[in-house]
Amino acid sequence: MPITKGAEKANRQSKKKHIFNVRRKSVMSDVVKSVNKAVSAGDAAKAKELLPQAYKAIDKAAKRGVIKDNTAARKKSRLTARVKSVK
Repeated sequence: MPITKGAEKANRQSKKKHIFNVRRKSVMSDVVKSVNKAVSAGDAAKAKELLPQAYKAIDKAAKRGVIKDNTAARKKSRLTARVKSVK
């Protein structure tokens, strides 16, 4: 439990940021899952169509500090490799 007023405010801010971070991370994982489903189904066109959305979600998560930059780069690299393997 926060004791001082400053600690109470920091706790409120932390809870608000946590909600945004969880939301951003779930959006990212949902898009990545949809790309992976398209790849496993063999639908190259759908996977290519969803790839920019996945890049956007991953980049936003990295920009806001939800995931680290190298993690974002690794995820994007592996997604691209999977999409290319469908051909």
